[in-house]
Amino acid sequence: MSQRLFQAYVMVDWSAASKPTTGPDSIWVGVLKRNVRFQMAFESHNPATRLDAEKLLTNVLDDLKRKGERTLVGFDFPLGFPRGTAAALQLVGEPWRALIDFAAKEVKDKPDNTNNRFQVGAKMNRLMTGEAFPFWGAPARDEQTMLSAKRPREHGEGDLPELRLAEQAIKGPSSIWKLYYQGSVGGQALTGLPVIKRLAEKRAAKFWPFETGWKPLTPADLSEVECVFAEIYPSMLGAKPAAGEIKDQAQVRTACERFNALDDKGQLASMFGPAKDDPRREVVEREEGWILGAPA
Repeated sequence: MSQRLFQAYVMVDWSAASKPTTGPDSIWVGVLKRNVRFQMAFESHNPATRLDAEKLLTNVLDDLKRKGERTLVGFDFPLGFPRGTAAALQLVGEPWRALIDFAAKEVKDKPDNTNNRFQVGAKMNRLMTGEAFPFWGAPARDEQTMLSAKRPREHGEGDLPELRLAEQAIKGPSSIWKLYYQGSVGGQALTGLPVIKRLAEKRAAKFWPFETGWKPLTPADLSEVECVFAEIYPSMLGAKPAAGEIKDQAQVRTACERFNALDDKGQLASMFGPAKDDPRREVVEREEGWILGAPA
């Protein structure tokens, strides 16, 4: 077998939109896979709802599974929460998995994209702190006692961290506690994690770095794996839209092409984590996760 880790790449630019939407600031799925001539070919999809996106991803991954093509699947939202979140919610088990299970249980997302992410954020605030913190951001109609429209205060001593270690490493991503407005990563995570959980349950998938370890990967590490789910941050890649392409579409294409090129040169493996021991390892592997390509 070649030293490539993957034979296909699926990159997802997610959206927490509350109604069906296409075009800029909606869901874009980029797929780079071998065509009938065994050449790598890119295609993009712009499903109007999260339900449509889940069906599309199911079909794409099922097709790649049938062909025996191991796939890297990147999502542009956190797969883990800042350290201490699971403990503050009094969840049991591995913190990363407990939070994905919590989101899958609490988030109600209808076929027309209406969803209860603001109610879930408010409930998590109540359970974690008993105040409208750390989650914030909502339209006026969704503001409530435990969720304010604007950021209520700075994170101080003794609070849950505003940013994860990975976000501190690249300076740029919004905090997961932001549920609304431009770059509302929290809304994307709450609506996206239940989808990823269902996709993973249907196949031999591993969540990086929680189930693979935060370390360089080898083909042997993935011998029984159909796909690896990872967090990406497309803004890091400096995508330049081609003629007729919109920004989000260019970002998923660029992410597919970049990871494929690195894999082709044998350079992707080292991006899955530091080669030597790292004092942050336990937090990254059990709770927070990491962003693929962020400097370790």
